[in-house]
Amino acid sequence: MQHAHAHRLTTVDEVETAVGRPAPMVMRKQIGALDEGCRTVLARCPIAAFGYRDADGTSRTVFVGGAAGFAHVHSPTRISFPLPGPGAPRGPVSLFFLLPGVGEILRVNGSVAARKGAETVVDIAEAYVHCAQAVLRSRLWQPPAPAGPAAGIKGDGPLGRPGVAEFLAAAPFLALSTWDASGGSDTSPRGDRRAAARILDSRTLLIPDRRGNKRADTLRNLLQDDRLSFAALVPGRSGVLHVHGRGAITDDPALLETMALRGVPPHLGLLVDVEHAEVTGSDAVARSRLWSPGAHLESGAVPDLMALAGRHLAANAAEGGGGSPAFLLRALGALPGMPRLLRLVMNRAYRSGLRKEGYEDVEPGTGLRLAGAGGAGSPLREVRVAEVRRETPSAVTLVLEDADEKPGPFDFRPGQFFTLVADIDGRPVRRAYSASSAPGSSRLEVTVKHIEGGRFSTHVHRDLRAGDRIALRGPSGSFHAGPSLGDDVVLVAAGSGVTPMMSMIRTRLATRPDRGRIALLYSSRSEEEVIFADELTRLEKEHPGRLSVTHVLTRRDGRLDADGVRRWITGLSAARDAHYYVCGPGPLTDTVRDVLGRLRVPDERVHHERYSGGADTGTAVTEPQEMTVEEDGRLVGTVVVEPGLTLLDAGLAAGIAMPHSCTVGSCGDCVVRLRGGEVTQNEPNCLTPRQKADGYVLTCVGRPLSGVILDITDP
Repeated sequence: MQHAHAHRLTTVDEVETAVGRPAPMVMRKQIGALDEGCRTVLARCPIAAFGYRDADGTSRTVFVGGAAGFAHVHSPTRISFPLPGPGAPRGPVSLFFLLPGVGEILRVNGSVAARKGAETVVDIAEAYVHCAQAVLRSRLWQPPAPAGPAAGIKGDGPLGRPGVAEFLAAAPFLALSTWDASGGSDTSPRGDRRAAARILDSRTLLIPDRRGNKRADTLRNLLQDDRLSFAALVPGRSGVLHVHGRGAITDDPALLETMALRGVPPHLGLLVDVEHAEVTGSDAVARSRLWSPGAHLESGAVPDLMALAGRHLAANAAEGGGGSPAFLLRALGALPGMPRLLRLVMNRAYRSGLRKEGYEDVEPGTGLRLAGAGGAGSPLREVRVAEVRRETPSAVTLVLEDADEKPGPFDFRPGQFFTLVADIDGRPVRRAYSASSAPGSSRLEVTVKHIEGGRFSTHVHRDLRAGDRIALRGPSGSFHAGPSLGDDVVLVAAGSGVTPMMSMIRTRLATRPDRGRIALLYSSRSEEEVIFADELTRLEKEHPGRLSVTHVLTRRDGRLDADGVRRWITGLSAARDAHYYVCGPGPLTDTVRDVLGRLRVPDERVHHERYSGGADTGTAVTEPQEMTVEEDGRLVGTVVVEPGLTLLDAGLAAGIAMPHSCTVGSCGDCVVRLRGGEVTQNEPNCLTPRQKADGYVLTCVGRPLSGVILDITDP
């Protein structure tokens, strides 16, 4: 317990004696509003650390975002972004924005202006570029180094909670939030080799404070208000360690010596009396794919942040009447090749400074941009809601188009579905919906029926308006009408199962105007619940002899049974090469397939789809679990699956190329064999009883109850 008696610094003079005073240039980097360069950074940035205090005064640091442009810029002094909780932020807040593969970060300080649902609106007081030393020290964008041994913990403090010590032993990077007494907030990056914080006992941490730009914002804040919080990252993992407590500054030589690198100790240390520590899965980290090389930004995708900092400094010097220095800074910035020269100078300065601290293997550019890194493309397609069209009291059609200025076509096969993704209460929610429009158009139509208690369908019916943006993935699914079908197509649908049938009908009537018959048997609860009623009537009149629609209203006629289905099908006198499609609840699908089997219709001409649940898995997974991924007997990788995340989330976040498509358990593209361990997954899903018996699982809706071994060899 030597740290309990360690000397603590309590005055600004003591801090400045240890770290020195910042140069005037360092204090003139801030700007009071987001300029064009800052806005470009925010448009490409997928994630940020956010420090805030809730209504109870509890300090919190979380990672927010998940996709490029998550922070919406409303004006040069106002931004907003989704915050999933916990606790509503109040008063002063601070952020720093991370660009994958880039060393410097953009810091933004301000205050909460409003809360609109899960969206937090922030008024900006200042923004500036932070140097790359924390990222370089931590090797944040490099392949993860082996974790050191976890500290043995005695006592019942918060650091003894499951997974905390192991996470700290592997976490080289953290975002640390502090506040001053006059309404200011600061969230700054901290990075160190191997571990950014060392456990002293079950409730005490030691964080090294190594040499930097001498601003010492964190240290000055702690002299006024000792409450702090931080969020720690481990490269390759999609979880975050959240800690809050109280901090003190120490220069105790014995403690600092324990964190020396090549004989060079940090000049100060932060002692943290931990009140709460917990490892949780992070949607923002998982969705950002920070550890995938494909997420790292290409050179030129954003302005060089050091050049951006130079422009900020020049602007401040001019406003402050800097005279010749301001003119010189602007002139230098305008010279051809100057940003590249500035980058070379800064890389050399980084290398020199870090080597003096004991970091012997830092090279220019290491951690700034990775050679050969791919673009920052996302598998999701951002779309805009062009129209919300009411079909029935419980169903609406969303008309979607690309969000960018040059909309492209939506290519798919009639009957396939898309996975829609929307942020609801600050968290991404995914659901699969069949396209009801014909393929090839610049507008995609999906029809959503309201489900009592359904998060996504309730959001669509209650909140979505024309102009709103969501994302989609796809197309997915093997339930589709191919181009080489025979002349006759027989369709059986119930409820919203008519949506893929509508795409097939529209496409077939448009592409084969003179041949082929389509028969639809459509079961609805009541006349007012018939989706596409007017459209089906119109098409039937415009194409006599080619389209026939038979309605069954269950409140009037009762449910479709095997005898009714058989009478309808035999009355059609369909061609021998006719194809049959059925989509609806499981009992109806099973009934129709059984009838067709008894009528000796070959299996290859019977196509079926039943709707499955969404991606929410009701499970009690509370601890991180290790997942080992193999392919053809070869080890692909080992990652940790955090509580709350799926096997697929964790694999993709760590950069493992795992097969997937819909991500909601409907298409089967992510099916893998479970070689060891135990997995829970939501039901219903598209796995067949035979696949389940043979040990196959769906990674997109599966979560580990133990350590697991997966074989991703194509089954």
